[in-house]
Amino acid sequence: MNEIMAIWAEWIKPSAGLPTVQWSILLALAAAAGHLINRYTGLPKVVGYSAVGAFAGLAGFTGAVWPLQGIGLFLLELGVAVVLFEAGGRIPLRWFRHNPMVLVQSLAESTVTFLLVHWLLGRMGVREVVAESLALIAMAASPAVLSRVAIDTRAAGPVTERALVLSTLGTLYALTLCSARAGMMPRGEAGLSNTLFPVLVVLGLSVVVGAVLALTLRIALRVMSPTSENTAILLLTLIAAGAALAANFGGSAPLAALLGGMLLKQLNPRPWSWPRQMGTASSMLTMLMFVLVSVVAAQADWSGPVASLVAALVVARMLAKIAGVAIGNAGSGTSWTQALWVGCAMTPMSSVALLLVSEYMAASAPIGRQVAGIALPAILLMEVLGAVLATMALYRAGECSKPWAPLVRGPATGPVHEP
Repeated sequence: MNEIMAIWAEWIKPSAGLPTVQWSILLALAAAAGHLINRYTGLPKVVGYSAVGAFAGLAGFTGAVWPLQGIGLFLLELGVAVVLFEAGGRIPLRWFRHNPMVLVQSLAESTVTFLLVHWLLGRMGVREVVAESLALIAMAASPAVLSRVAIDTRAAGPVTERALVLSTLGTLYALTLCSARAGMMPRGEAGLSNTLFPVLVVLGLSVVVGAVLALTLRIALRVMSPTSENTAILLLTLIAAGAALAANFGGSAPLAALLGGMLLKQLNPRPWSWPRQMGTASSMLTMLMFVLVSVVAAQADWSGPVASLVAALVVARMLAKIAGVAIGNAGSGTSWTQALWVGCAMTPMSSVALLLVSEYMAASAPIGRQVAGIALPAILLMEVLGAVLATMALYRAGECSKPWAPLVRGPATGPVHEP
């Protein structure tokens, strides 16, 4: 691909630069692939996005070089912040007062995931600080993948809602702990017991930025229509500003956006949806995010020893998610069968995990490279496989109104859905 780009650059000189042309074509291919895969296989569009990005990364696409920095890193942070703000806006804190077992279930799932992944990687000879970092990253699910799966399958119900809430809460824990842990790395390989103060600092600064974001949007919604395109622009620009400022002050940009969405839900409890224009912009950012993640993750080392560690991480994480949800299921309002499908729906990993790996790379390059060597292949695998498993779980739970059946084409009547 590098040779093709060099030849191409000799005769084409676009005004915005060759990388802009490359990314435009790549995103166009991703959009087409996502549509075709969804139409003819019933799988979510994110599978097509990830497949195109992975092929580009394996072919040597140079538009996203690891470790991410500059505009690429900011776009990833912005995409994650937009998704998490929207996810946080779906969680009413009053719900936890009426059903506190959901919080218990969330803590149990995250704790079991951390302990099992940390123990297994340690048994396989992974360095202690690397195993700890990977176990913290494994706690994070992917609200972005799960929400796209729910949209593409038209899923709604207790399993879908519970999986989205638990994924969002697990992401909150992972963002807080990983940001604090990464901040401690330049001072030495301190254990988790020494990260209490950094956790409070990251969480406190993110709460401040999130509160300012929520209050500003609450004031804006008093005088602006939620369906106005100007409101959509205001939402997106304020989230972008918050994402840029939070990390600069020592907080976490995605965590601030998540907390901002949750606080806005409390200040403005009436049901509200994102404007149609914001939905289009959010979809574009989400697609860019999935392609960027797969392009970067495909550049990882795919050697044999790494493959065994990746397989161990993926299997341990998946079993831990299911077991953790089951442990906290008693009294949470869902049946044991529903708990199984919730655990399966929480298996995807994507942009949040990649962003956490980037934080470790920025904090300590030697440790970050070891973490990335295992995490990047796992992220790429679980972005695709996790989306498929989540789709199967939601269909098995009976919450998808869109039938999962490829179009069967008759000889003359055209496409017909199987009954």
